[in-house]
Amino acid sequence: MRKFSFVFILGLILLWGCTDDNPSGPDADDFDREEILVNWADNIILPAFESFSTTTGELKTAGENFTANPNQQTLENFRQAWRSSYLAWQHVSMFEIGMPLENDIKLREYLNTYPVSANQNSPSPDQTIQKNIETGDYNLALPSLRDTQGFPALDYLLNGLAESDDEILEHYTVDEKAEEYKKYLNDLVDRMNHLTVQVLNYWKSGYRDEFVSNTGNGANASLDMMVNDYIYYYEKVLRAGKVGNPAGVFSPTPLPDRIEAYYSKGFSKDLFLEALDATQNFFNGKHFGSQEQGESLASYLDYLNTMKEGADLTELINNQFEAARNQAENLNPNFALQVETDNTQMLATYDELQKNVVLLKVDMVQALNVNITYQDADGD
Repeated sequence: MRKFSFVFILGLILLWGCTDDNPSGPDADDFDREEILVNWADNIILPAFESFSTTTGELKTAGENFTANPNQQTLENFRQAWRSSYLAWQHVSMFEIGMPLENDIKLREYLNTYPVSANQNSPSPDQTIQKNIETGDYNLALPSLRDTQGFPALDYLLNGLAESDDEILEHYTVDEKAEEYKKYLNDLVDRMNHLTVQVLNYWKSGYRDEFVSNTGNGANASLDMMVNDYIYYYEKVLRAGKVGNPAGVFSPTPLPDRIEAYYSKGFSKDLFLEALDATQNFFNGKHFGSQEQGESLASYLDYLNTMKEGADLTELINNQFEAARNQAENLNPNFALQVETDNTQMLATYDELQKNVVLLKVDMVQALNVNITYQDADGD
């Protein structure tokens, strides 16, 4: 009797294994990984960096025009160039492999660390934008100064120095440190443009071919690294950084000053939605600036006929992107005001984003036979 029970239970275990959501079918290793890598490199990553590099060049020109002749019109032109480049940034921020990884450039940290350390009220009062301007003694290549540069620093210098535009302009015209303010602005945009051009040229001068030829299956293979980079970005930068941190998900109280583009007072929602579009487009292999689609994480999952609880995993992930987008449409254009007036809407947006973390980080990677290699320290 005992032998019969053992055999019966073993049979149930084997039957359960055969009736999983993903029955025996195509092997993940049989998919042509080079096709997906080519689509990523040639139709998404390189065009997105080309576009972003164009905007940082325009940002540099707008900065030079403003510092040469600070007035209301050149200030507005500079702000518009900043907004355009910041939106374009949302399409390349997720790509931290290749040169940024190998040479410790960490483009995301230098271009978009926030909250910015602006003045003596910052967490590190000895390393702030105002301190850098006052002393003229700074090296923007130092990791310790990553929160005094990039888009958030420009946000402060273009929108946060005073309440009115006239008062902001005084810092660049009649202030005793006007020349120092202008020099710092030019140094910021020079560095942003320089780093962007460096990364773009690295991709174009050989790394693209290295990336698409690295078709193996392992931690150092291109697809595995990109999947890790992508999910890290979605989880830590999009979900936590743009929504969870200001909403107080990881702190005792909400932190409205932790939003992206804090000083512009109305741009944080646009940046979030642009980033959400970029992450969904990448999942579906949508060509940058086009409706055309190529091989992608979605098509890889479809090739494997990946199901979850009887539903198509690709469809579940895309539906969850839409659910997060629909919830975010209810938010105030200024996320700080949203946190301060009705944080439940921010928390609801976070919850919708979190549902896709599970689908991407657990279900998708299991189907693709990819291991998550980055450290997860926020307890979720």
